[in-house]
Amino acid sequence: MEYILSWSITFKYIVQVVLTFAFVAALATVIVLYIVDITQTKQAIRRNYPVIGRFRYLFEYLGEFFRQYFFAMDREELPFNRAQRSWVYRAAKNISNTAAFGSTRDLRKPGTVLFANCPYPTMSEDATSPDYETIGPYVDKPYVTRSIFNISGMSYGALSKPAVKALGLGAKKAECWLNTGEGGLSPYHLTSGCDLVFQIGTAKYGVREPNSAKLSDKKLREVAAHHQVKMFEIKLSQGGKPGKGGILPADKVSQEVADIRGIPVNTDSISPNRHPEIKCDDDLLDMVNHVREVTGKPVGFKTVIGSENWLDHLCTAILRHGEKSAPDFITVDSADGGTGAAPLPLLDDMGLALYESLPMVVNKLTEYGLRDRIKIIASGKLINPADVAWALCVGADFITSARGFMFSLGCIQALQCNKNSCPTGITTHDKKLQKGLDPIVKSERVASYVKNMVYEVGMIAHSCGVNHFRDLERHHARIMQGDGQSVPLDKLYPKVEPLFEMDRRDWSTRPWSATEHAALDADESINNSTQNKKVS
Repeated sequence: MEYILSWSITFKYIVQVVLTFAFVAALATVIVLYIVDITQTKQAIRRNYPVIGRFRYLFEYLGEFFRQYFFAMDREELPFNRAQRSWVYRAAKNISNTAAFGSTRDLRKPGTVLFANCPYPTMSEDATSPDYETIGPYVDKPYVTRSIFNISGMSYGALSKPAVKALGLGAKKAECWLNTGEGGLSPYHLTSGCDLVFQIGTAKYGVREPNSAKLSDKKLREVAAHHQVKMFEIKLSQGGKPGKGGILPADKVSQEVADIRGIPVNTDSISPNRHPEIKCDDDLLDMVNHVREVTGKPVGFKTVIGSENWLDHLCTAILRHGEKSAPDFITVDSADGGTGAAPLPLLDDMGLALYESLPMVVNKLTEYGLRDRIKIIASGKLINPADVAWALCVGADFITSARGFMFSLGCIQALQCNKNSCPTGITTHDKKLQKGLDPIVKSERVASYVKNMVYEVGMIAHSCGVNHFRDLERHHARIMQGDGQSVPLDKLYPKVEPLFEMDRRDWSTRPWSATEHAALDADESINNSTQNKKVS
């Protein structure tokens, strides 16, 4: 009993000492912070309200995380609301996505997509699988695929090793492709055995000359020698930062990342804002053809659309050089696309959103008779079945998503991608945080996400009365307008017909510049071959 009493007295004494020390330390800290705040001149709030003013910045920081759990409604949050994310989470976990008591979506909101159901929907036994699509008809090794929903460009470095492994394994199981992103080809892309699209960014990571940002034909051939690498994508710009190159903070440039990219370790990896050798449309086509000749595989480019006029000039250049000079595909990215790090003015205010640019690109390629030659890949915020079905209605051949697949890996939209502190281990190289991401388990979720996406897009198509989703057309979808009435897509974005059989300089639908006239005069063979043909 005396021992217990003695121990309790000692414990009480220790607690008193600790509390006294903590109080003195806290008081000293407050005094120091008060002096620092009252004497600094950078922040008016802290100077006028020393110590207390600091809580504003703390609450501002914490609010970013609390809003999605306590304050935002299911369909309020940006960039992706809870309803959008919830569908992906459930699809990835392969659990029921049914809901009760009606939709929480406001169908009267302008821009809302509605699909026109058929009174006699397609029966399950009448549904058919889509045909295989061929990309690159003029290359030695065209890419033949039936995949509709694929993984967009996310670099190793921006993503962690287990995240890349999980995406690759999931893509293999789902039989879709994985875009490497501009960070080069890592061993973790190859171990899965999935189909890969190698992205060539403005810094040429992985295919650059030593100590230079120039393109290396030798390294191009080495990358193309991998059977898994099916296509090459030249990145002109991306939705999150059109006009700005890739940005990878120094904290994420580990020794391995540096070796793959061919850059110094622990140094900010900042790509040029464009390819130095591409100054015009002719240069772009030259680079497309050069990469295609060196690799023998399909080559296209990724870009954010900023002007309809540019599409006219590009199509004109393609026709001037000949149909074979055309890119095998164009990836159209949206101004609301994602990125790991970008300046806010570019993130918020630059480029056209996909709902405007995608129909524009489809119509322009059709107008110039290039639609069958060039495949169109739609990218940018397409993470739910309705988004994908809309893109197919407009005319896309394939859809890619990056953030949708991040959600399938368990991303909670913590907005920490530009730091090395992602709590789910997806965008960090911190081993302690990475341990929560099991590539085998997460690969199943990636595959389930693709499977359920394809199934539910097919369900929308069958409700519209077509046999499979590639049969969806513009009249199958409607867009809600500001007056509360919806308009069919084919009325909002009327389809165009290829221009007629005549000398291209006489097309009445567009003016030709003196430069274009001179180029046509200098190329009599092209003029002769197209004079009495329909450009199609």
